[in-house]
Amino acid sequence: MISLKVNGEQHSLDVEDEMPLLWALRNEIGLAGTKYGCGIAQCGACTVLIDGRPVRSCMLAVSNAQGREITTIEGLSKDGNLNKVQEAWIAEDVPQCGYCQSGQILSATVLLNHTPNPDDSDIDAAMAGNICRCGTYVRIRRAIRRAAAKV
Repeated sequence: MISLKVNGEQHSLDVEDEMPLLWALRNEIGLAGTKYGCGIAQCGACTVLIDGRPVRSCMLAVSNAQGREITTIEGLSKDGNLNKVQEAWIAEDVPQCGYCQSGQILSATVLLNHTPNPDDSDIDAAMAGNICRCGTYVRIRRAIRRAAAKV
C-alpha cells in the first residue's frame, strides 16, 4: 500500500511502487487536472507541487511521493475561491486549448511564492520547462504580472 497526502487529504492506494505519480493521481484518486503530455518530463503538462516545488509527475515513482505534500491544480483554490494566479489567468484569457494550463498555473504559483515581483528573466526561468503548443506565452506573461500586482 502507498499512502499519499494530496491536496490535504490522505489516500491509501494499492498500486505498484514504481507507478508514475501522474497515473496514481489520475486513475486511482480521480484528479484529472494533471495532464499527460510527453511522458519524459519535458513539456510540463504533468506538473504538480511536492512540498511546494514543481515536479513532473510523469517520471516520479509514486513511492517517492510518500510522506510529502502533493498539490494538484484541484488543490489551489480554497473554499471555492481561486488563487490569484487562476484569477489572473481568467482575466487575461490565457488558455487556448487549455491542455498545458494546470502545469503552467502551478509553475507560476511557485514563482510568485518565491519571487513576488518577478521581472521578465525571472518569469522566463520559472516557466521555461512548460511548453504551450498554442503559443499563449504573451498572455501567460501578462497573467503572471497581473497576479504579481495583487501581492
